[in-house]
Amino acid sequence: MKIVSIALSKKKGTRKQCIDRAELVKEHGLLGDAHAGEWHRQVSFLAAESIDHARNRGLEVTFGDFAENIATAGIEWTAIPVGTRFQIGRSALVEITQIGKECHNKCAIYYKAGDCIMPREGVFARVLRSGEIRTGDELVRLDTPAAV
Repeated sequence: MKIVSIALSKKKGTRKQCIDRAELVKEHGLLGDAHAGEWHRQVSFLAAESIDHARNRGLEVTFGDFAENIATAGIEWTAIPVGTRFQIGRSALVEITQIGKECHNKCAIYYKAGDCIMPREGVFARVLRSGEIRTGDELVRLDTPAAV
């Protein structure tokens, strides 16, 4: 299980720009991202396999197009229960808080991509411990709550 891409945006409802590394900030989210803040959806995750599946259906999409912060390989996010914790990289720690989301309006992502898979296949987390993350970093699922 590893990070394939990291992406952020300055405005909500827009595709995100990919970067090589970022800072996850405790109880805030991805530093510089519009979705960061004091709430339960500080960071979003989407499986790279889901993005590949969208491409195979004919959508011209890439990492960041679904407004995901972190795309991963080797994790089926919709099968991960709320409350599960992951260590990312050397020190960051996140806890899954929500699976999927409800979209009230079709956003720019829907119109650009022709579909938005985040509501069905994305998950959200809050940051329990700060740390730098990089593309290629491993995610380690923690079976028991770790010290924060």
